Amino acid sequence: MFPLIRGWTDVQRSPEANLGLGRVLSFVAGATNAGGFLAVGSYTSHMTGILSSVADDLILGHITTLPLAALLWILCLRPLLTDLRARAQ
Repeated sequence: MFPLIRGWTDVQRSPEANLGLGRVLSFVAGATNAGGFLAVGSYTSHMTGILSSVADDLILGHITTLPLAALLWILCLRPLLTDLRARAQ
């Protein structure tokens, strides 16, 4: 169908296909955030919208989102640390 994106939906993807898919999905998520923010004045995407909203609030000095930011940081960091620990063993 589209030669550029061939292989992105395969069960067994190459690292290059994973990278291309990640780039496209992050672009779409950013465009969704930007479009939603311009249209309704709020971040509208699911996880990236939450992270963008927390970052925006922290920059503006609204410390009420600090517990949410800490929770998101822990939830995002834990799988990475678990993976690094498993690779070291």
